[in-house]
Amino acid sequence: MDDIFHALSDRTRRAILRELAQGERTVGELAAPFPMTLAAASKHIRTLEKAGLLRREIRWRTHVCHLEPAPLRQAMDELAFYERFWTGRLDILDRLLREDDTQTSPPLAEGDAT
Repeated sequence: MDDIFHALSDRTRRAILRELAQGERTVGELAAPFPMTLAAASKHIRTLEKAGLLRREIRWRTHVCHLEPAPLRQAMDELAFYERFWTGRLDILDRLLREDDTQTSPPLAEGDAT
C-alpha cells in the first residue's frame, strides 16, 4: 500500500495515470507533455510499475504502458475509512450547530419577516 500512495503522491505520475485511463501509450507519448527527459519519465513509469499501477509491454524496441486499476481500488478502500470518519464528525458538528441555533435564536415577534 505504501508504494501505491508514494506513486500517487506525485502530480506527474497522477497525470500519467489519467493519460493511461484513455488507453495504452508509449513511454515517449507519456513523457511528451512534461518538461523532462525520457530518462526522468522512465523513472516515474518505474515507480508506477513498482506500485502495480501500470504494466509495461515491450513491442520490438517500443515500450507500451497500460493502466492497471486494481491497486487504485485498494487505495480507495483504504481511504474510505477516513471518509466515513470525517463524514461522521461533520454530521455531529452539523447537529451541534443546529441545536445551538435553536437555543440561541430569539423567537420571532409578531409581524417579523424571515
